[in-house]
Amino acid sequence: MAWRLTTFILCQFVGGVLGWLAAGQRGAALGIVGGAFGWFFVDMLRGRRLLEWLRRGADNAPPLTTGLWGEVAERVRRSQRAGQKEIAEAEGRLQEFLAAIQASPNGVVLLDPRGRIEWCNQTAAAHLGIDPQRDLQQWIGNLVRDPAFATYQVRGDYSGEVIVQGRDSSPMRPLRLSVQLHPYGQGRKLLLSRDVTAVEQAETMRRDFVANVSHEIRTPLTVLAGFIETLQTLPVQEVDRARYLDLMAQQAHRMQTLVQDLLTLSRLEGSPWPGAGEWTPVAALLAQCEQEGRSLSAVLGKSHAIHSEAPAACELAGAPSELLSAMSNLVSNAVRYTPSGGRIQLRWRDLPDGRGEFAVQDSGPGIAAEHIPRLTERFYRVDRSRSRETGGTGLGLAIVKHVVQRHGAELRIDSTPGAGSTFAIVFPANRVRALTQTGADVPAPPATAAS
Repeated sequence: MAWRLTTFILCQFVGGVLGWLAAGQRGAALGIVGGAFGWFFVDMLRGRRLLEWLRRGADNAPPLTTGLWGEVAERVRRSQRAGQKEIAEAEGRLQEFLAAIQASPNGVVLLDPRGRIEWCNQTAAAHLGIDPQRDLQQWIGNLVRDPAFATYQVRGDYSGEVIVQGRDSSPMRPLRLSVQLHPYGQGRKLLLSRDVTAVEQAETMRRDFVANVSHEIRTPLTVLAGFIETLQTLPVQEVDRARYLDLMAQQAHRMQTLVQDLLTLSRLEGSPWPGAGEWTPVAALLAQCEQEGRSLSAVLGKSHAIHSEAPAACELAGAPSELLSAMSNLVSNAVRYTPSGGRIQLRWRDLPDGRGEFAVQDSGPGIAAEHIPRLTERFYRVDRSRSRETGGTGLGLAIVKHVVQRHGAELRIDSTPGAGSTFAIVFPANRVRALTQTGADVPAPPATAAS
């Protein structure tokens, strides 16, 4: 400000001196007025240059660096830089926030007051079948056509969630979504979607499990209670008494087998995964499986032709009891479901990539393709009446699945109705090796009940 006043006075002084020299006292007065107008004219030109610079966006260096207008330009420049820095920081925080939402396992959709899509992450796009670019400003009701969601929107009560089917849901691979709207801002809404397929399947399996266990135990208990009441209240001949006791023993054995299988599943789910330090000869496993298969066939009164191919000299790493349990369960199923006189083949083969495959092939009735994906579910049966006649608990393949997973192996099922079935376990290469000299003397694994 001092410099501005100084230059103003200096201009008047110079004008006055020049006027005095030119016209005396009257010229001095005119010179002072002329110097003031000249200073104002130059000052206005400087101000106009600053105004033009501001109109252009103040992107370049300021045109003035001195005087009041120079100070104004510098302060504007500093303020602009601070604003740009704040904008850049805000943009960075926004991008980090959007990246965090993008990485969320839940779907997020931002809706405007009219229910049109403003933004969505990739999870929501996959859940609801939305194209993040093409479907912007599309009404969400046109893309999520589930009647439950439409009712949920119309009702206007967003305190709870609604369950809808995902866009890629199919009978073979269902996809269930939990969707909830959260109002925010000026009429806007936040739509959150969450994949609850596994949760619903777990709840369904829990209900089915309780119902199946109750049914499996209730049936033999009803038989036992009936025979006990008969023996307690009625005079029974010795022949009938012996038959009743035999049936009671069968039902008691059935319940005992069921409890043993349930305990086996519980132990498999709760125990640490087996290491690769304990090795068992494959020949010993196949020999015991073949022996158990022949014994079960005799107990069931069937005359199966059961054979096992002599495996190469190799051994498996893992828990011996679990390996035998999985293999013997496959053999047990083949014996139970193959008609009398049928053929059952046990074989082991080394695969070219170092893996090993244990397979059980039977000449039974086979299994339709739609049942195969569910065979390892607990208590799942293709034919419930025929399954109960064979005496199985419905848990055998569930046990096999857990053992296979715990050993990093793979269960393969190949079956054609009327042409038999082949159940195979493919073990990874790190669990298969050539039989060592010390391995040749390893005893057979402990016997375990098949289901």
